[in-house]
Amino acid sequence: MDISGFNEQLRNFLINSPTPFHAASSMSAILATQGFTRLNEGDSWQLEPGRYFVTRNDSSIIAFVLGTEAIEETGIRLVGAHTDSPCLKVKPVPEKDKFGYHQLGVEVYGGVLLNPWFDRDLSLAGRITTRDSDGKIRNRLVNLQKPIAVIPSLAIHLDREANNSRSVNAENDIAPVLLQQEEARTLEDLLVAELEGEELLATDLVFYDTNPARFIGVNEEFLASARLDNLLSCFTGLMSLIDADDSLTSLLVCNDHEEVGSVSAAGAEGTFLKDVLMRITPDQEQRLRAFNRSLLISTDNAHGVHPNYPTRHEANHGPILNKGPAIKYNANQRYATNSETAGFFKALCRDENVPCQEFVNRADMACGSTIGPITATELGIRTLDVGVPTFAMHSIRELAGSQDAHALGRVLTRFYGTRSLLV
Repeated sequence: MDISGFNEQLRNFLINSPTPFHAASSMSAILATQGFTRLNEGDSWQLEPGRYFVTRNDSSIIAFVLGTEAIEETGIRLVGAHTDSPCLKVKPVPEKDKFGYHQLGVEVYGGVLLNPWFDRDLSLAGRITTRDSDGKIRNRLVNLQKPIAVIPSLAIHLDREANNSRSVNAENDIAPVLLQQEEARTLEDLLVAELEGEELLATDLVFYDTNPARFIGVNEEFLASARLDNLLSCFTGLMSLIDADDSLTSLLVCNDHEEVGSVSAAGAEGTFLKDVLMRITPDQEQRLRAFNRSLLISTDNAHGVHPNYPTRHEANHGPILNKGPAIKYNANQRYATNSETAGFFKALCRDENVPCQEFVNRADMACGSTIGPITATELGIRTLDVGVPTFAMHSIRELAGSQDAHALGRVLTRFYGTRSLLV
């Protein structure tokens, strides 16, 4: 696919995926149109060479091509990403009423950069669990779409030091304002149109910015959007898997809960990927031989060197937007890259004529984490971490280069078609 078509589909994916639940649903819909068969973890799997996908918790997804060639001889080509992003999650009993204003209490999910959430047009989306008139409990995705809330800033006149030292208290300062009212309202009242007469039991809802993804800059060289970390990688891996060689076994895993440590049934430290791989390779000897010949590319955004804050970056390792994907290194194994896996990725980039960059944190700054080291630990498969350079990571609106996702996609497509992985 050319870069123009790729970028337009990426933009639509970002707009239509305000939560991990919606991201997994969007990916499932794309896979179904591309000949992938949906599997259910509760069913018996009778796998033949072909294309499949499966979800867990409605928010994590694994798609794979089961190749015609012996998996123990050719190995498995794995790409990993995550569906979740830092955000504000609605509390179970969220109602707050002050001075005639109706607000909803929120929890901070992940490492949110809080200040940019003020004065944004916010909507509400996620999953709700209901019970119908027959007593059946069901899950349903909701997305109110229209702006229904805002977190107003405190005026400069009431906080003269705001531009010097404004801090945000996560309990007191960020409850969104939804409406003025005469009578008390509940969350269920707000969702009445989504319930279709059913009883609301529980929610997994988050606020999100309704400002859509856009290509900006004089020459549209930038992509501005919420949730670039890490839906950009999810979409790139998905498009690459669709073009994968049917003779080789390839897989894409997009886990939820990476931003909060991956410790869940649907997270990278859970059993989802391991369970699927054991069903693909039920024979232990075959599985161990396949894992020895396999490689996982963990794709999660990297920090692009910020022109206003260059001293926050290591002098020799500041990736530039639109200059290609960056290999991510950390001596303490916060990233899983080593010389062998980095060398293989560099060779892929050179074969595809895609520029490749390298990222290392300053030695006096803490490093982030990815699903890469966790998955490598759980499976024993060689792994590296790469990512598209990004500004404003974990903000409500992030910025990436408009050429980099497509460039990474070309490399991942070549990876999925590479017969011999590592020595």
